[in-house]
Amino acid sequence: LDPAAAPGFPVDKSMRAACLRALGPALPRQPFAALSSAARRGRKKLDPAAARVAQEAHLQEALRLVRACAVRGYDEGVSVDVHLNVDAKRTEERVRGQVMLPHGQGKTVRVAVFARGADADAARAAGADLVGAEELVAEVLAGRLDFERVLATPDALPALAKAARVLGPKGLMPNPKRGTVVTEVAAAVQQAKAGQVEFRAQNQGVVMVGLGKVSFGADRLADNAIAALAAVLGARPDRFRGKPVHRITLSSTNGPGIDLDHHLW
Repeated sequence: LDPAAAPGFPVDKSMRAACLRALGPALPRQPFAALSSAARRGRKKLDPAAARVAQEAHLQEALRLVRACAVRGYDEGVSVDVHLNVDAKRTEERVRGQVMLPHGQGKTVRVAVFARGADADAARAAGADLVGAEELVAEVLAGRLDFERVLATPDALPALAKAARVLGPKGLMPNPKRGTVVTEVAAAVQQAKAGQVEFRAQNQGVVMVGLGKVSFGADRLADNAIAALAAVLGARPDRFRGKPVHRITLSSTNGPGIDLDHHLW
């Protein structure tokens, strides 16, 4: 089954069954062995340059399988799930942060900025979709939530506190630790619009990051995956860094999970 022979992404649903038969029932839980056997046995530690080459080759093969199994009649999304070796229920082990994907996620991101005066003008000039202070808070309280990212300046936080019960459960409430309370408004808006993605570990210690669409191609998806994995693993507490995670899985929206060899990261 060669995904390169299909125009973009296949639409024949029978190809999905053929793909699953070709992959075998054990594959979703069977990590690849390519380029990592020595590192996995602990006999050899790859230097950073060799590790990057191994990661890219490994991801290319995994993404070939992911794209082959994306057989729905639309351009499916591709994501990576990282099963961390942390206890996300413990405050000191929570993992969250931001990553700038080199090629974005292939979707338009609507950004709301809570700011006043010159900062509000700078946000509008940088391309923010919604800008305001008390009046924007009133709209949010009235049910307006047509945005995916929220930024705020420090002076707007007291007014924004009224909307915490609405934005907080959706993970949208600005927080200094998440880098969403900003002083350089224009730069923050541009980054959010250009493909900056927020991530956080769920209660089970799993972080999911969207990498883009199947139509991106393996090269662009691999670049995004390497950036996402570096950010997620780098956000772990110090005592966990350098240790393998439990599992890393690539998948399309409706495709099976393809396990990566997590010893490469």
